[in-house]
Amino acid sequence: MTEQQSSASEQVVQKPSSLHMIFALTLISVLSGMAVVMVYLYTKPIIDENKRRAIEAAVLTVIPDAISYAALVIDGNSVLPAAEVKNPQQLFYAGYDKNKQAIGLAAPANAQGYADKVYIIYGYRFDCECITGIKVIKHAETPGLGDKVITDKAFVANFEALDASLNSDGSALQNLIITVKHGTRHNPWEIDAISGATITSRAIGKALQLSTARMIPQVVKFQSLLEAQQP
Repeated sequence: MTEQQSSASEQVVQKPSSLHMIFALTLISVLSGMAVVMVYLYTKPIIDENKRRAIEAAVLTVIPDAISYAALVIDGNSVLPAAEVKNPQQLFYAGYDKNKQAIGLAAPANAQGYADKVYIIYGYRFDCECITGIKVIKHAETPGLGDKVITDKAFVANFEALDASLNSDGSALQNLIITVKHGTRHNPWEIDAISGATITSRAIGKALQLSTARMIPQVVKFQSLLEAQQP
């Protein structure tokens, strides 16, 4: 080999091994995945706690005249404090007046809106057998349109005494709650939708329909047990 060939050979840059590249990329992916998981595990309890507080703060708002409440769960043929049940599936809040009488309930509900699920909590009073208010807990609807379900006074008025009465044997609602086209409401169990925000209006109606049909007959069935659970 000539001196010139030897010099040229030394100048050749050796290519990195493909195995080294694969290892490096794999390591980066693993570390990134671990970082995402750690952030999720750290923030999830905080998010869950903030959601819980938001819901509980809304309870006394949606049950007029209630001054205290208890988080409860229907468990078989009994009603238990929610803290005693792991992963409660039938959670509700019993509202009590100044005389420590159970006057109603509040329950969370949700349904798919335009952009994502709309989460609400609604109140129900035993004496009028009616919805007495709702509070939107979380939504991702279009600002200025979908969020009118929070700001539109006429829409909010739908829930001041929305009929949710039971049938003669108390096994189900007399009429399912439904959302109707804006300006066409004729019955006390109907929700008058917001023009321009129909999808979000219907999401709230659907959330109420599904939750009230399931929860109200069950809670009313155990109404006599609620006094013993007052805080």
